[in-house]
Amino acid sequence: MKSYINKSLLALALAFSLGMTTSCTGDLDQVPEDPNVTTAPQFDAEQVRQALAKCYAVLGVSGQDGPGSSDIKGLDNGTGQYMRALAMMNEYPTDELMWIYKDAGVVDLVTNTWGKDNVNIFGTYNRLYVHIAICNDFIRVIDGGCPGEPADLAQYRLEARALRALSYYWVIDVFGQGSFVDENTSGNPKQWSRIDLFNWLESELKDIIANYSTATPVYGRVGVDGVRALLARLYLNAKVYTGEERYADCQAQCEEIIKNHKDGLNGSGLVPHYMYVFCGDNDEYLPGGGGVNEILWGVPLDSEYAQSYGVTTFLSAASISNLTWQDNNAYMNQLDYGMGAQWGCMHARKEFSDKFTEGDARWSMWCKEDNGFIRENTDFSTFTNGYGVVKFTNLLKGVNGEWSPANGGIYSADPENPTAARSEAFSDSDYPVFRLADVYLMYAECNIVGNVGDAAKARTYVNYVRERAGVPAWSPEDMTSDNILDERCREMYWENTRRSDLIRFDKFTGSNYLWSWKNNILEGGSIPEHMKLFPIPSSVITAQPEFNQNPGY
Repeated sequence: MKSYINKSLLALALAFSLGMTTSCTGDLDQVPEDPNVTTAPQFDAEQVRQALAKCYAVLGVSGQDGPGSSDIKGLDNGTGQYMRALAMMNEYPTDELMWIYKDAGVVDLVTNTWGKDNVNIFGTYNRLYVHIAICNDFIRVIDGGCPGEPADLAQYRLEARALRALSYYWVIDVFGQGSFVDENTSGNPKQWSRIDLFNWLESELKDIIANYSTATPVYGRVGVDGVRALLARLYLNAKVYTGEERYADCQAQCEEIIKNHKDGLNGSGLVPHYMYVFCGDNDEYLPGGGGVNEILWGVPLDSEYAQSYGVTTFLSAASISNLTWQDNNAYMNQLDYGMGAQWGCMHARKEFSDKFTEGDARWSMWCKEDNGFIRENTDFSTFTNGYGVVKFTNLLKGVNGEWSPANGGIYSADPENPTAARSEAFSDSDYPVFRLADVYLMYAECNIVGNVGDAAKARTYVNYVRERAGVPAWSPEDMTSDNILDERCREMYWENTRRSDLIRFDKFTGSNYLWSWKNNILEGGSIPEHMKLFPIPSSVITAQPEFNQNPGY
């Protein structure tokens, strides 16, 4: 599985020993000051490529020495992994999932009762700024002069800037204001407002795109459409971030992406089967993967060469439990999903399940009543009180890419031996940071909410997504705000969009929309407006008292 890349991006990242350090962070009693990281004084061309690999690898692994290691001291290497930390911020506090164990810090996120000392909020802040530091350091390497072809080095620098931009986007979205540090920063960093960070990020992304290579990148690296998708997402949320709508700008970026994708399902650029996007050989759908490029920006994972307790290992294992009818009055088994690990701690909230109808491919692998699960979440810590969500699996596509049920699942476990079970402790399924389906839905939302663009085209784009899911096409009357929000939920669940989507539609705080255990009440309760942002961790404020705390904390 993916062994062809083990001498490329993943292996380089894990072997990286260039001298770049993240000593800016200590234990949880210390502030993760925005760092100026020391670089090694001399390099060769291979080490420069290894350094770029490290900038990428931070998104997929927690440290350089396997799944038990971490670039951040004093924080659990699993929960502190970059994408898992973001899932705790963007999925746990919403209607999409429940982590059933009342772990310290986690239960506060699940029940919308967090405060400024929450260890997982601190870990997310820390992880983002460590990634920014690593990217800054790489840019200094390039700027300091190093071996390599000038065109390659220029593109490497642009990719590092794009990766850094992704982390600054999450600072804007999750924390609002934040400290700013780039490759030229010296001394203590300054805190920037949300608007200042937005303006810088917009300008940065536009400049990156203008100079970026339009060639198909090597698998595992980001192409220009991935960077455009980040800018489109920034514009989609602009009214929340700045008070100014930027729907037309969002649509313009979407159109630039869409025109480059004409293969796949009915020439839409979408993968023919929804669940194939989230399976163990979905690397085919990343840039450079050789297939339909629906995943515009992905994080490559590999069960042998890129292991972590975050990303898709977390999303798969946490949603699976080994249950038998005899012992549990329910059935579920890790081998049906190609996994050799099962944690049994994450399931659907009722309101999330209510958004689907039978026949929708996007929940076709869930465990429901037929498996002994119930829709309601009456017992907080019982795994079967809530449907069992299965989206990311470690299974392989069916023989010849056909939709091929086997072992109780959607895919064949092994295309050469469809009855054989896979059992991998870590996931091979790559993680989609941005997808073309999201781009289609962004365009449609801009038309519905912002009244910009072509209404007929917007409906066509939504119906590409719905056709792939196997549900009826929308008529013009279906193009409403509530419907597009629900469609985004069905299509994009567990991909770190739900919290910002609810905020954008004013359904996150207050009581406009309630879900099970919102504000730690079974039927759901109101939460205050200030919780649209997470607090700046108290340890940061203590260490840098000139920094402002977000209102309400």
